[in-house]
Parts: sequence; structure tokens; C-alpha cells
Amino acid sequence: MNFINSREFARALDANDALAHYKSEFIFPKIKGKNAIYFTGNSLGLQPRSAGKYVDDIMEDWANLAVEGHFQAEKPWWDYHERFSKKLGKLVGAKPEEITVMNTLTVNLHLLMVSFYNPEEKRYKIICEEKAFPSDQYMIASQVKFHGYDPADAVVEVKKRPGEHHFRTEDILKKIEEVGEECALVLIGGVNYYSGQVMDMKTITKAGHAVGAKVGWDLAHAAGNIELELHDWDVDFAAWCSYKYMNSGPGNASGCYIHEKYHGRTDIPRFEGWWGHNKERRFLMEPHFQPEPNAHAWQISNAPVLALAPYLASVEMFDEVGMPALIKKRDLIVAYLEFILHEIDREVKGNFEIITPPKQEDRGTQLSVFLHGEGKELFKYLMENGVITDWREPNVIRLAPAPFYCSFEDMFEFGQILKRGILE
Repeated sequence: MNFINSREFARALDANDALAHYKSEFIFPKIKGKNAIYFTGNSLGLQPRSAGKYVDDIMEDWANLAVEGHFQAEKPWWDYHERFSKKLGKLVGAKPEEITVMNTLTVNLHLLMVSFYNPEEKRYKIICEEKAFPSDQYMIASQVKFHGYDPADAVVEVKKRPGEHHFRTEDILKKIEEVGEECALVLIGGVNYYSGQVMDMKTITKAGHAVGAKVGWDLAHAAGNIELELHDWDVDFAAWCSYKYMNSGPGNASGCYIHEKYHGRTDIPRFEGWWGHNKERRFLMEPHFQPEPNAHAWQISNAPVLALAPYLASVEMFDEVGMPALIKKRDLIVAYLEFILHEIDREVKGNFEIITPPKQEDRGTQLSVFLHGEGKELFKYLMENGVITDWREPNVIRLAPAPFYCSFEDMFEFGQILKRGILE
């Protein structure tokens, strides 16, 4: 498609957008009395209008039923988490029985590492990416220290080549082969939070398994953003937060995937609790743990339904639309935003550098832009003039036009504000 940097062209794209009406299903913050142009769905998604009703329903059940709400509510609380399995499974390419929702992301990664990081005398190293999201760095380092190893030795980072912004798959594969039988676990972010690069998860998973390692993925920036086929890729485990592209609310619950080959096993290391016990016998109060025959065996405590409610509201919207439709719009709106950035760069004779991979198959919704010659004052100008975006040191602005609630006219208007901010 030949793009045009005009409001009329952007409005024409919106008129042909099958998802355009979903924008009204979200609540936008206002700046100077107008809805903001919102680019930070990669950090915190907007609130769906339906989320309040889902929470209110639980509050009403609590008021009217009290403890009986566990079994008598329209959506009983005791199995509330099970409502996610089928629909989330479709979103991440997993069987329903491979999905559960509990806790928060880093908590779940810790719990999953109990099962999937079991170092031995020779096989004890973890491969991750250089400058992974800090929480992952802390989590991995603390896990190896807990097992008595020095992170300087046991944590192996794959680095980008000097002067490059992206990881090369061949370098990751080479590092896995090099570590070889010393590798116990490969644990990488499926989409790099800084650059927006999508990793070749299928190829990397296969390489990790070839050397005898387990392979897990942090999908914080991937779930609800890119196509995933976790089961078919034979991924051992994965976890993701729900508050970014999946719009569940700040700090909310985390989704987990555990491949079916680990289900029903009593020999696997696992921190266990009441809600992972056989559902049919849970209230018999038996002294010995019998795991659920699916990913719910990793549940520990009863579900925090007030937190899960807005997540369920969003998941049902995702299920209604489907990832193929979201990805179709994502590809077009990201390409249009990229075009707008290049046009504005040309008009202001600037020096923008998009550090997100140029091929759409290597990126999702996010574009990360080096604003060479511009400082944080430009970011402040954008924020003050109706654009909510994200700043990362030293001078990167991350732009994530979430297809559910961003419009093509938003992309055009952002370009005009950006131009004024540079020229004024």
C-alpha cells in the first residue's frame, strides 16, 4: 500500500478498519480535555469499559451471597480461573489443559523454575539474553544463588553484536551449542522489551532441547501482541503478565503455560498448595497432595477473583476478535506509523533511528525510536500535548499502537505533534 501523510488518508484507513469500533470500548485518559493518543499499551493497557461490570458482578455476589459465592455465584469463585484456559489457549497456541492463571509474572517464573531448573553437577547453566528485563535478571540470578551457584558462572548471556540493536538467531543458537551439556535451561524474553524484537522461539526451543536443556519463555511483551504456537513449538513452560497488551489492570494476574507432557506427574519438583490439589477431592481435606491432571496443578492458593475479573473481561474481547484480525490491523498500523516517522524525519531534517527490526515478522506492535539530537524535553512536549508514550534512557521513545484502541488518525496526529515539538 502507498501511504500518504494526510488526515484524509488516515481517516480513510479508519473507515475501512473492521476493528475501529472497539476504540469506543476503552476508557482514555484526557489531556487538555481531549482523549490522549495512547502508545503505552506495552506497559499498561487501557481499561476496557466492560471491566467495571465484571468487578461489580463479584462485589454484588459477595454482598448478596457472602461465602456461598464460591459455589452459587453466576461465575462461581472456586473455579473462576478455569474460565481462562480455553480462550487463552487459543491466544497463545496451547491446549486448554496447558493454561492456568495465577499470581503475578515474576512470582510465576520463580515457581516454574522450581519445576524446570534442576541443576546438576555438570548441567547447571542458564542461557538468557543480554540486558533482559531487570526483573528477569534478578529472578535468574537469585535462582542460581539459591542452588549454590555463582551467577557470574552459571548465567550465560547472549550478546548483541557491537553496533547492532538486534539479537541474531544464529548467535543464540551458537551460544546454546557452545554451552552444550552444561545448559540446564534456556529462558529468554519472547519479545525484547527495549527494541520490540520478536525472537525465533520455535528455532531456539528446538536448539535448547537438542542439547538436553529445558526451554521457557517470558512472554510479557508477546501475549496479546504476536502469534504464538507454544504447544506446537514444544515449549516446556512460559508465563506472561496480563496488564500490557491484554488490558487487565495494573500489576494484575499472570498467565502460565506448562506443556502437557509434564501433567499428572507426581515426581516433578513443584511448590504445591490447596488449589493445585485434585479438584474433585479438594474439600475432603486430605493430608497428601494429588495434583490436578493439567496446568492447574501449579496453582497454590484460591483464585483472587476481584483481580481476575477485569482480565476475564479483556480475554473475552480477545476471543471475540481473534488474534488473526488483531495481527492484520497491527501490521498495517505499525507500517503506517513507521511511514509517518520517516516523513516527519524528512520534513524536519532530523536524525531518527528506528531500532526495531524492519521486517514485520521480526516485530510486533512496538516501534522503538532513537531521537538523535533530541532530549527528554521532546518527550515532555509530547506528554503535555496529548501523546502518552514511553521514554527509555538514553534517548529512546517506545511507541506501541495497540490495534484494539489506536486509530490511523492517531498516527497522523502524533506525527503533527512530533513535528511541532521539534520545530518549536
